[in-house]
Amino acid sequence: MRKIRLGIIGMGYVGLPLAVEFSKHFNVIGYDIDKDRVFGLISGNDSTREVSSDELKNAKKLQLSSNLSDLQECNVFIITVPTPIDEFKRPNLKPLLCATEMVGKILNEGDIVIYESTVYPGATEEDCVPILEDISGLRLNKDFCVGYSPERINPGDKNHRLPNIVKVTSASNPDAANFVDTLYQKIIVAGTFKAGSIKEAEAAKVIENTQRDLNIALINELAIIFDRMDIDTEGVLKAAGTKWNFLPFRPGLVGGHCIGVDPYYLTYKAESIGYRPEIILAGRRLNDSMGGYVVNKLIKEMSKKHILIGDAKILIMGISFKENCPDIRNSKIVDIVYELQDYGCKVSVYDPCVCPEEVKAEHGITTIDNLIEKSFDAILIAVGHDHFKELGITQIRKFGKKNSIIFDLKYLFNKNEVDLTL
Repeated sequence: MRKIRLGIIGMGYVGLPLAVEFSKHFNVIGYDIDKDRVFGLISGNDSTREVSSDELKNAKKLQLSSNLSDLQECNVFIITVPTPIDEFKRPNLKPLLCATEMVGKILNEGDIVIYESTVYPGATEEDCVPILEDISGLRLNKDFCVGYSPERINPGDKNHRLPNIVKVTSASNPDAANFVDTLYQKIIVAGTFKAGSIKEAEAAKVIENTQRDLNIALINELAIIFDRMDIDTEGVLKAAGTKWNFLPFRPGLVGGHCIGVDPYYLTYKAESIGYRPEIILAGRRLNDSMGGYVVNKLIKEMSKKHILIGDAKILIMGISFKENCPDIRNSKIVDIVYELQDYGCKVSVYDPCVCPEEVKAEHGITTIDNLIEKSFDAILIAVGHDHFKELGITQIRKFGKKNSIIFDLKYLFNKNEVDLTL
């Protein structure tokens, strides 16, 4: 393998762990346009909690920067910027295309550009490559190559980390594909899988989360049906789970930057070639509606207990999109907050894992940093943080008034210890 000078663009949940691992073998420039983010990392603080301060300190070959000029000596670029959706649920490729333009300005003959951002099949070669060629004046597979290796980071998961998750690799020609695969083998203990083409690798990534989204949608729909039939959904799932090939999904809110977003990339591309997806979009609609279902179920229970809805004080425990994680992107708990406020409820949000300033800036919600006993009419356990488990149901119940309701969305406690579950 030739001498690698590696530049990684985007120091978020994906790029930072990648930069730390690669810096064990190569000199790495970790680039981000957010100067505050770079300063925090240089100070040893990763706000995503994916990399510890010790890991940052020990990454001796990692240089963190927000200056484009620092990337000019690199010959391998890995782009790991976010690929969100817009307000109309269409792919927003602006961060990806901006990063591509930036790399195009410093691209040289013999360089390779690898994409990790989740996209629809064809985006790398049809949307990104023309920008690289136009800005650099170079030609794909003659002067430079591109690769695609989809990220599989699971925020907050300390067991499935970058080195022990199989990595899919691909590139624009066979030699480049071998290079990309060998490059990732340096850091991926679990091994790599070389896809037959970039489009295959892009498609593989986008269907991973689409499949999970549809499985959760099915269980959510079953939960709604069983609720109307007065059947315990958790009991049904436990019984069905005794069969060896029954998949252990649970009902819940589907948020975050992947499962609630990636299916729209696939459906957008499908519609662009004349096919209207039915099942995928139906699953998305159902999962997006679950916040309203949760609120409706809570309001009904409050009415049964003669709790005045307009004056009700409600505690929501957790606002990140998943347990033990500070990530608030696309959190569906926000939908619950807004809808309860529409009912006139006074909603308090408590989450020790998130940054209060980020929640305020992103969603306009002010979180609380302490809990007062006997002050809430209803308590919604929305996220399964370990902190909430450690508090225990006895302590959590003390935060509620005598006639209060505890709604456990995450099955943290036994059903007979709470008032409502999904």
